[in-house]
Parts: sequence; C-alpha cells; structure tokens
Amino acid sequence: MRFHGEGDTPQTLPPAAGTDTSLSMHIEGMDCASCVAKIETALARLPGVSAIRLNFANEMLTLTLDPKSETQVGDIVKTVKSLGFGVSAGGAAATAASTATHPHAVAETRWWQTHKGRQVIGLGALMGGAYAISMLWPACEMWAFSIAVLIGVVPFVRKALALAKSGSPFSIETLMSVAALGALVIGEAEEAAAVVFLFSVGELLESVAAGRARSGIKALASLIPKTAILLDSQGGQSEAPVASLRVNDNVLIRPGDRVAADGVIVEGASSLDESPITGESIPRAKAAGDDIFAGSVNLDGVLRIRVEKTSADNTISRIIHLVEEAQATKAPTARFIEQFSRYYTPTVMGIAALIVLVPPLFLGGDWHTWLYRGLALLLIACPCALVLSTPAAIASGLAAGTRRGLLVKGGNALETIGRVGAIAFDKTGTLTEGKPAVTDIVAFEGASENDILAQCAAVESGSSHPLALAIMNRAREAGLALPAASNASATAGQAAHAEIAGRRLAIGSPVYAAQAATLAADQIERITALQTEGKTVSVLLDEQSRQALGLVALRDEPRHDARQGIAALSTMGVRAIMLTGDNRRTAQAIASTLGVAYEAELLPQDKLRLINDMKNQGKVAMVGDGINDAPALATADVGIAMGGGTDVAMETADAALMKNRVTDIAHMVALSRATMTNIHQNVAFALGLKGVFLITTVLGITGLWMAVLADTGATALVTLNALRLLRFKGARAAQHAPAITAR
Repeated sequence: MRFHGEGDTPQTLPPAAGTDTSLSMHIEGMDCASCVAKIETALARLPGVSAIRLNFANEMLTLTLDPKSETQVGDIVKTVKSLGFGVSAGGAAATAASTATHPHAVAETRWWQTHKGRQVIGLGALMGGAYAISMLWPACEMWAFSIAVLIGVVPFVRKALALAKSGSPFSIETLMSVAALGALVIGEAEEAAAVVFLFSVGELLESVAAGRARSGIKALASLIPKTAILLDSQGGQSEAPVASLRVNDNVLIRPGDRVAADGVIVEGASSLDESPITGESIPRAKAAGDDIFAGSVNLDGVLRIRVEKTSADNTISRIIHLVEEAQATKAPTARFIEQFSRYYTPTVMGIAALIVLVPPLFLGGDWHTWLYRGLALLLIACPCALVLSTPAAIASGLAAGTRRGLLVKGGNALETIGRVGAIAFDKTGTLTEGKPAVTDIVAFEGASENDILAQCAAVESGSSHPLALAIMNRAREAGLALPAASNASATAGQAAHAEIAGRRLAIGSPVYAAQAATLAADQIERITALQTEGKTVSVLLDEQSRQALGLVALRDEPRHDARQGIAALSTMGVRAIMLTGDNRRTAQAIASTLGVAYEAELLPQDKLRLINDMKNQGKVAMVGDGINDAPALATADVGIAMGGGTDVAMETADAALMKNRVTDIAHMVALSRATMTNIHQNVAFALGLKGVFLITTVLGITGLWMAVLADTGATALVTLNALRLLRFKGARAAQHAPAITAR
C-alpha cells in the first residue's frame, strides 16, 4: 500500500507529520451501487477520515486521513474487510501512472473461481445433500435442511452485524438473515435453505453483471503493448517497457505491431487500424508528419515514430481515466433512487412488522401464518434491483458510447444530453474541417486551370501560411509539376512574389490586386461572387504587365457529414445554431449550405452571453474544439468537444466525439434517450414485480420461495435489460429516436 501527499506524486512513505495523508486502496467485491454506499457509510464514522471517494468502475477507494486522529490505516482496512470486501494495495495503480501496468489489465477470473461463485457451488452441494437425505431418510429432513441453513447463513449474518455496527442496519443481508432464521424457527427449514441459496445466486448474478460493466475498461487497457522497440541515436534497437518511454524517444513500429505510444511519424508510411480509439472501422493511411495513437494497429509498413506523450498521458490512458471518472459520478436519477431506497426499506420492514403483529393480536389470526407472510415481505423489501436499476443502465450506456467513439464523462451528462432542446455549434473545426481548402480555380487570358494552380503553388512554395499550404496541397493532389521559382519575397499581409519563367508574378488579396493591376469588370464581378459565397480569393498577377492571370478561391469547407448531422438533430426535435467569430458573409454562406441558423462576428464573451440566453428557454448543449470555446462549453448544460480539438476544450467539456463526426451528436442524443428509457423500464420492473408479490404475499398466495425469486428475478431482469444498451446502434437509434420539446 502506498501513500501520497496532496498534489504530489505517489511515494512509498507518508508525508511529513501534520499534513493530511491521501490514501488509495483497491477494493474487491463491489458489485452494485449499494456496496459503495455501505463502505462510504462505514468509513465516514471513523474519526479523521474525510474526502471518501469510491469508484465502482475501477474498484478504487481514495480518502484523506488526518495523521493526528486515532484512526490508523489498519483500522480502515479492518473496517472494509469486516463488511465482506477484499482490500489490496492502490498506489500507482490508483493513479494509472502507466496504462501498461493498469490494474484492469489482469487476467479475468471466471465466476466459479470467485468467492461468491464458490459459495454458490457450496450451498448448491448442501441443498443437494439435504434433498438426498430427505428422500432416503424422511425423518431427518428437518435436521438436514436446518444444518444447510445454519452453515449457509453464517457469512450473511456476520456481514449484517458488521453493517449494522457501521451505520447500515437495513441492509439486504439483514433482511435475508432475519427471513431465513425466522423461517427456520417456524419450521420451514426447506424454504429457509432455498432463501439462502437463491440469495447467493442473486449476488453472484450481480457480480457477473459488474464484471461485464468493467469489461470495456479492461479491453481498453489491454490494447497497449507492454514493451516497445526503442531506437537509440545510432539506430540501434532495444526492447524497453512502455512505461519507461519518454517524450522525444524514437520507437520502431513493425507491421502487425500495436503502437506503443502517442507520437508523430518520423519515417515511413502505412495504413493503421484506429478503431480502438476512434471507433472508425476503416484503416487510415498515414505518412511522415502525421499523428499516431497508442493502441492503433500498424497494418502494412515499417514506421519510426517520435514519442509525444508518456504512457500515463496517452490517448488510451486519458479515455480510461475519463470513463472511470464518468462511472464514478452518480447520475441525478441514481442519487434520487438511493435517497428513496433509504426510506423504502425501513418502511417496508415496518409494514412487515404490522403484518406479523396486527392480525394475530387484533383479528384472531394464526401466528404461524402471519409470521410466515411477514418474513416473505421482508425479502420483497430488498432494494437491490431498485438501487441497481440506474447505475447498471448508466454504466452500460457509457460503455456503449465509448465503443463507438462517444466519450461521455458522467451519468449527469448522459442524462442531460437527451433532454437538450437546442445545440450551439462553433463553426471552425466543428462544423467545418478547420483548415482552408481550394474550392475554385479560375483562369483568365486563355490559360488552363492547372497552369494557374501550378504557378500559384510555385509562388507560395516557400511560405507556411495556411492559404499557401492549401494551394500547394491541391497542386500536389492534382499531381502537377511546379515550375521553378526564384527571388521569392513577400509583402506582409498582402502578397507573395516570385520570378517564374522570366516573369515577375505575385499572388495576393483582391485589395492588393486592385492596387497592383488593372482588373476588368468581369474579373471584379467573379471575385465578388466568390466572396459572397464566403470564400477567400487570391489573385495571380503578372506584375510587369499589371494583368490578372487567374483566381484561386479557398474556404474552410463544411465537414462531409455536417448537413446530415444537423438534419438528424432537427428530426429529433433539437434546434441547431452556429456561433462563430468569422465575418457575417462567410457565416451566412456556411449556414445556408448546412441549413442551420447562425450568429456571426462573436467574441468568446458574446458566445457566453448567447448560451446563457438560450439556457433561459431550456437545456442547451455547446459543441466546440478551440480554447476560445472553453467558456461556452463550461457554461452550457452539456459541453461537447470534438476529439481533435484542444486539450482545454477536451478537459472543459462533458463529452467528446472521438471520430470528429457531426452525426455523432445525434447518436449521443439518441444514446442518452435510450439510456433514460432503459432506466424507466428498470424502475418499473423493480417496483412493479415487488408490488405484485407484495399483494400476493399478504393474501397468502405466494410465500418465501416466490418472494426471494421475485427479488432475484427483478435483479436479473434489471441487469439483462441494462446490458441491452451494449448493443446500441448509433445511426439507427438516432434515426428513430423520438422528437422532444425544449424544457
């Protein structure tokens, strides 16, 4: 076990006396939200313990311990173990210092190898033995089942007593123990044995379901190889642990290898399968200068990459951290149900007591009959299915989204996204590609478009300006051979100049062209028409003859799926609006292409004001990718960042689109609505089934067997229904998701 001071890196010794100690532990056996509540309640009663945080997803406990208090680390461990949970070291594992050594990357344990699995098998053997004895020696039936009950119920009685001492007197273990022992007292030994066995089966089902909920994180952690081929300055190769890689290290990636670190390709070209990170199934071709993600699979070429991020900070580690944090965050519905269950259980226990006492004392009822019915009602009072209804659905929804590149940071965000009535989009890098591209090439004086493009690219060949790079990229894509350029120079902010084939050429803005050349009326008309479409126009000039040779128009073009994404949101009843700092003419051109409302020429504070105005009319989401979007992302009810955006936007937002697709916004809304529908179904299953059996039990139609089956059945139904979300199909779900009104 390790300690680390607040704000410091993990260390093996406690910090200096007088400072609080931050402690982390790995808790084994947490299977549902009620497990978290039990541990939190118990630890909160220990003096000097504060800032208790339990992450159900990665089974980690973190807390702050006052060194001046009488509570020692051993007391914390003892308390957790007394509740029936295992405790192991946290330390570096808790902080996920290395994905390669992440605690979730361990081999998976089969259900029959777990403590609960062995317990079910043992109780099954006891039940089977008791039935065999009852058939062979009927006179010993009562004793056989009684022994099975007493042996089987001991672990639950111990846990119930520990929970009662630690502040959780109305636990399911208490209800089950009282019901089983009560049934034994009134001579219903066979049914008491069935109660213990079926309850154990129910707990095992919860454990298996919890393992399924964590499988997504385990799969992500296993994507990172444990070792990498490190290249030294002389080109020598050596095998090194991935956790030891540092920024600027050079690593060799062979065909078939998984990429060991986030980095940049220094040498080589290949196709890479990035589906584990982005969810995109089609491999992407990459070459020198392109970014590369840890966990990607190199398909066909040898690559040399320069490490850009350590293993603790790579894309996979960040996704794991965000998903774990998301699953640790309780959704509003989950918090409400937890509060509700605190009153629900003691209320039903009170009703059970009245059922046991009132009929025999005041109505002449039979004590045995009404005690039996009261014990059955205790089992029905178990809140497990109800408490599990929301976190199981939220966990499945988050996992389903992560598999499809929809990274949502918590249950609160997942609930809220489906309720938004309006979504505000930043333009540049969100609805558009974020970089200019050549859209039109116009040749004057009989020249061809390829000639104009080649000459423009030659003049711009020494520039790193985004417009120059866009022109050169278009020429490269067209396979054009560029003429030789010499004596290159630039007029800052106006034009670039070079000599080509004995002529002095320039490429500049229309304002510069109007000063440096004589533009014909039709040429001015063409420039104006292109600018009206929101395009930036560059004019190619012959500076000696003062003639315009041609035009190149550029624009930051809409993403290929932007119009489809906006249309999908409209179908779902969600209004979209584009907020941009760009000029009104460009904004209008893009907005008309996409069919979206817009506000232009906005500063960051203007976006903030508009988001606040929209919030007065209902729930609002904001989608952006830049530093200037961070305030609006934080202010909106839900902030959504494009996966290729800045770190500031990614950290500020509540969700991220790893595929950088606008259509995924509609998929995220659909996932939220599907999750909320699933939660409502789960609550209906849990309460409805218990309501039916409550009535039938009071009327004497059903007894202990059916009562425990009702509880186990409700838990199984809720779990299976929640796991259906793992099959969520984004595009289809978005297409058929019901429309909503802003609220």
